[in-house]
This record gives sequence, structure tokens and C-alpha cells, in this order.
Amino acid sequence: MMAMRLSTALAAAFLTAFATAPDALAAPSATAVSPTSGPAASIPKRPEEIAFEPLAFEPPDARTFRRTLPDGTVVYLAPAHELPLVTVSITFRGGSSLDPADAPGLASMMARMIREGGTVARKPAAFDEELDFLATEVGVAATDTFTTATMNCLKSNLEESLGLFVEMLRSPGFDGDRLATNKARLHEGLKQRNDDAATIIGREWKRLLYGPEHFEGAEPTAAMVEAIDRNRLAALHRRIVHPGNAIVAVSGDFEEPQMLAKLSKAFDGWERGEPVPPPAAPTAVLAPGLYHVPKEIPQGKVLIGCRGITRDDPDAIPLLLLNEILGAGGFTSRLMQKVRSNEGLAYSVRSAVQPKVDYPGDFKAGFESKNATVALATKIVLDEVRAVRDDLVTEDELDTAKKSVIETFPRQFESKPQMLRVFVNDEWTERPADYWKTFREKVAAVTREDLRRVARKHLDPQTMAILVVGDWDEIAKGDLQGRATMNEFFGGEVKHLPLRDPLTLEPLAEAKAAK
Repeated sequence: MMAMRLSTALAAAFLTAFATAPDALAAPSATAVSPTSGPAASIPKRPEEIAFEPLAFEPPDARTFRRTLPDGTVVYLAPAHELPLVTVSITFRGGSSLDPADAPGLASMMARMIREGGTVARKPAAFDEELDFLATEVGVAATDTFTTATMNCLKSNLEESLGLFVEMLRSPGFDGDRLATNKARLHEGLKQRNDDAATIIGREWKRLLYGPEHFEGAEPTAAMVEAIDRNRLAALHRRIVHPGNAIVAVSGDFEEPQMLAKLSKAFDGWERGEPVPPPAAPTAVLAPGLYHVPKEIPQGKVLIGCRGITRDDPDAIPLLLLNEILGAGGFTSRLMQKVRSNEGLAYSVRSAVQPKVDYPGDFKAGFESKNATVALATKIVLDEVRAVRDDLVTEDELDTAKKSVIETFPRQFESKPQMLRVFVNDEWTERPADYWKTFREKVAAVTREDLRRVARKHLDPQTMAILVVGDWDEIAKGDLQGRATMNEFFGGEVKHLPLRDPLTLEPLAEAKAAK
């Protein structure tokens, strides 16, 4: 019902927009250019002869959009009058990073229940019906470090929709029946954690990288899910969801003075608590080596990587470009060319640099290959890592990587909501004010020598871990041609990790012993 009402509202919005711009649907001019004259005559005969004008784009200045409510809450406003719609997003610091050690997943459940559990004054069904009647869409989601609530509504019912939205955030009901339903749904999801090798390798990689005690590597058990109750949800809600821990972003069809007045009214009387501090850094250290998790599948799943850098590390931009060349640049990347195009060992192979703001993230390369060719593909990946450490990349490779990063740069600001998300994240994480203004200049200034330097500093195969999920007996012996076996890595010494029970995360009996 809600989807139908929202579709109707959007259709009406589009018709309104076209009604105010009648030329948008006008017939083509009778004086159209003939195929033999004008622009058509200047079309190059071959694609490589096409000349493009330099990309002219200046990133917007966050200060232009930043405002402050009387209570001190920071608000970013970006009016856009194309459609009679308004989007409000409130980002609170704190998510899974605040999960207690005995309750991983509590923040995610809290976010879901804020939306689905009604309010103190309205039962869930009644609350949902009111939103449906207004064709208003709301949602709440928690990530590792933030909880974000979003509302999209028609301009005509903004005040009523905003009232419901803030009521939901200020006084969630955490309805018992909805909580039981969500816990049952999550319990069923836990049962499926070993169904897919990708889920297994992701879980074990985070445990190796950050440790199971840190929120990055922690996952709930069935008993932990069952122990979640309204009191724990309410306590975490009080800590996270309040104006003292929030930044608001609004885009759409509104006038700035009126919007500030509506927000001030909606926030009136909402107590400001203490802001949530940044997340704690993990204490675990990744131990280099070869690791294996058993699963009888025809293709082995592999991750190869190490701890990486922080987001604001001086080497962040050179490492970004190096990663484009190595494995993030699609079919132009070395890993894709060598592992897929040349050898046909994997359908997809890529690398990723994922820095964290408050502590180092990771670098990893991953692929899936037939059991017999896992060793060969692993060898090729590590050879390419060594190659960027030993030799300079080519001028063409560096030029392609720079163009890819520079020419896609404007996409981060291609819509008003997306632009505001960048501003909100930058404020929360205290990114330097001139970062986006100088970003492309810094990219353009990177040299081949810079890339070799950062490769030698940050990408050392000797400090990396190799994690394999699959049938070890088939994987270990390598390919039939004898080009590679798993004995070539770390002297053939492998640590067999257990496959864990999906509900308890305890080692399954049949997976405990090393072979």
C-alpha cells in the first residue's frame, strides 16, 4: 500500500514539474541540422579522434550549506525545487561500535526497532498507517560507527511527516511483539551463516584482522540475540539518539527560513545529551600466515591481505592510485589481466584499500577459483604485489589511474542528498576543510616513484595473511601442470581454522582438527 501511494505521489510530482516547464516536451525544431551540415559534419571518422573539452567542475563549499539551530544542532540545507519532495536525514554518531561485548548486533536491532516498533503514543500498525496515508517513507539503519534516520515526503505534508519522524526518534515504543518477530527473523538468518563461502570468509577475515573481541570482528550468537530486550534497546537509544549527538541534512523543495523554523519547532524540548566518542581501536595484530577454513565446495574462496592505513595518512592518495593499477581498476588492472584475461583462473579478481578514520583498515585482494588452480591464482596475485614493489609502474598505467580517479570525482556531488552526505561525514570525522578543493591536484602530482615507495612501505607479502575457504585436500596439491602448490606459501605451514556452528560460533566437531 505504501509503495503504491509513494508511486502515485512521485508520478504527480513529475507531472507538476513538466507542467511548469512546457518546453521540456516540445516537438523538435523544424530547423534541425541536416546530416551533411552543422555538428554532424564535424563528427570524427574514428573514436580515437574524438576530442573532449577539459572537465570543468569545482566541488561545492560545505560552509555555504551549513547552518545551526538555536539549540546548537548543526544543519546542512540544500534547496532544490525541481520536484515537490523533501528528504530529511539525521546522522547520529555511534552504531555497532557501541555494542556491548555480550550483545553484538544490538545497535542494528535498535535501529530496526526504532522504525518498526511504533512510538510511545502510537502502536506500530497505527504509526505505519499514518505514514502510508501521507505517502511518507522513513527508515533507520546502523553501521559500524553511525546510526542514520531518513525521511522522504511530499512538500505538502512536510510538517505532519516531520512531526511523526521526530516522534519516532524521540520516543520509540520498542513494541514487544515486533521485537519478538525481528529476533526470530535474525535467528533464522544466523542459521544460514555457513551456507555461502563469502559469508564464512568475511567473518573469519575480520576475526583475524581485528580480533573477535573488537566490534569489527564480533558477531552475535543465537543466545545473544535471545537476550536482547526492550531495556537494552532503550539504554542504547538514549545514548545515541539525541540532538547533542546529531547532524541534520535536508534537501528538496523548501525555503530555508521556513525549514529552519520547522526543525527548531520539531526539536524543541528534546534534551541534548553528550556526544558519543570515536570508536576504540582494535588491539589484535594480524599474524602473517596461511589459513584455511574447511568447506566442501568446487571452488576455493581466497582473501590475501594485511592491515592498512588510516584515511588521513599522507600516503592515502598514492595508495589509492596504486590500488587502481593493481586490482581496483576493472579490466585495466593487472590482477584482472593476469588472473582472468591471460590465465582464465577466476571470473572476477580485484583488490581493495579500505582505510578507517580512527585506526588502520586493511588492504586485501580476493578471488574465487577452481580448487586445483587456487594455488596458481594466489601465486600470480602475490607476484603482482611484488612487481609493484620492485619496478616502476608504466606511464600509461599511472595516467589511466589518474584519469579514472579525477574524471569520476564529480560523482560524489552529483545529487543534493549525496553532496550533503559528504558534508555530514566530513564534519563528523573532522576532514580538513580544503580536502576536496585540493584532491585532484594531489592526485595529479603523484609520480611513479611515489607508487613504488608506498608499495614498499605498505604492501609486503611477508606481512600478509592468506585465507582460504574450501576443500583443502583438492586445493593444497595445486594444478595438474605443477605450476604452483600451496606448499609455496609460508613454507607450506597452514593453520586450519574450524568451521563454526552458525548459532553458537563454537567450532563444529568435524572441523576442529587439522588434517
